[in-house]
Amino acid sequence: MFEKDTDKLFEELKIEPDVENFLAQNENEFKMPLHEYLNKLLQKKNLKKSDIVQKINANDKHIYHIFSGAKKPSREKLLTIARAMGLNLDETQYLLRYGGFAILYPRDTWDAVIISAIENNLSIIDTDIILEQLKLPLLNNKI
Repeated sequence: MFEKDTDKLFEELKIEPDVENFLAQNENEFKMPLHEYLNKLLQKKNLKKSDIVQKINANDKHIYHIFSGAKKPSREKLLTIARAMGLNLDETQYLLRYGGFAILYPRDTWDAVIISAIENNLSIIDTDIILEQLKLPLLNNKI
């Protein structure tokens, strides 16, 4: 997503005496809004918003609002979008942090199910079936 990794930025920042110059030279390297990041992920994964809507089987206006930045998704909705995009565990954890949410934690029962679903590449529906069997809140609970 970015041209420079964090270590490269850190090294440049350590040797640049003028922080304003550093910021100006690297303005494209700083965190973009979540909706822009989601749209970049779509491009990277060769997906369209309509693909996500179809996989989630959701209210398409709500999904389009998330991707336009008009609505901020909850942690659960962001995880649902991550599953629909086919993100792996590292990508999902990064997306959660990027969105300002806690990463998946294996000592939490609900999170453990989601981690297992990601690692086993389960669909959203199959994930929800397991969650329902365990009497836990569904991942795709009417987005």
